[in-house]
Amino acid sequence: MSTQGDGTRAVRAGLPEPQQYEPTLPGPVFAAHFHLSGEPTGPYTYGRDGNPTWTRLEQAIGELEAPGEDVETTVFASGMAAISAVLFSQARSGDAVVLPDDGYQALPLLREQLEAYGVEVRTAPTGGDAQLAVLEGAKLLWLETPSNPGLDVCDVRRLVEAAHAGGTLVAVDNTLATPLGQRPLELGADFSVASDTKGMTGHGDVLLGHVTCRNPELTAGVRRWRKIAGAIPGPMEAWLAHRSLATLELRIERQCANALVLAEVLAKHQAVSGLRYPGLPTDPSYANAVRQMRRFGSVVSFVLADRETAERFLAALRLVEDATSFGGVRSTAERRGRWGGDSVPEGFIRFSVGAENPADLVADVEQALAAATAGS
Repeated sequence: MSTQGDGTRAVRAGLPEPQQYEPTLPGPVFAAHFHLSGEPTGPYTYGRDGNPTWTRLEQAIGELEAPGEDVETTVFASGMAAISAVLFSQARSGDAVVLPDDGYQALPLLREQLEAYGVEVRTAPTGGDAQLAVLEGAKLLWLETPSNPGLDVCDVRRLVEAAHAGGTLVAVDNTLATPLGQRPLELGADFSVASDTKGMTGHGDVLLGHVTCRNPELTAGVRRWRKIAGAIPGPMEAWLAHRSLATLELRIERQCANALVLAEVLAKHQAVSGLRYPGLPTDPSYANAVRQMRRFGSVVSFVLADRETAERFLAALRLVEDATSFGGVRSTAERRGRWGGDSVPEGFIRFSVGAENPADLVADVEQALAAATAGS
């Protein structure tokens, strides 16, 4: 286990050995093909198979996912591509997989496709480790903790122990926590998966995803799926992501601290109900979160009276953008019910807390709440 701090690791991860007159982080390599005489035994042959810019980013993410350990990371064009690679590289016709029924909204799309391929899909909520009840005989258990958007937290160690006892693989979607908040492989998972579009890159300008594994055979399956599907990241996106990792600890520390401050303020507001943030001692998920998380994430969720109140609240915000993502340095919020598919009230708000000054952010939220509830 590496003894370096998160900040040191983040700014140094994946950098090549220093070369005189060369940049610290070499620029992106744009190449569809490479010089290739003789037998193709080298690392780079064709642009769909590998790229030096991906390699550096994969090394960097691996150092964050499991410091000091031998793991392999595979990067993808999006978080959805990463999720698909795990599920479709492992599940075959006749297998069963277990998904959360309160997770990422695109999971129902995957369910539809898995079932079309003859894969049985079972679902249960994240909270209360409810997926244990439908685990028997499954090929793969998919966890999302904290869940999106409800922010429930399951006991990863408990679920992994039960899954592995029955020969079931475990994948954890770690998007909301990032490796600085939670390390699924240390908790026993076989796959750590994330949409790096969110907190890992943190600027809302790159779509990317990754899968990290300890087992080389599992990695080989994931990489084979990437090659077959062609779900590869562009070199510029990979380079931007690597550059962004240098500020990961700075961003996450500030955003998580801001999230706790905002949650504490919202907990006292009479217009707010259903408040969820795993870092609040009063949160139903707090006991699980403190056992397995090092930081509690940048997302807070809560409920306002109805759709109209929620829309007025969002319209009154000045520092917060109405957008459907999370994990960025600029705060965003949205009424999740506008999309359908999530089992949430019409007034449910998912709030992604950014890196603004906390006093400014709190003041903006308070004035928006006042505007939204005026006269009610």
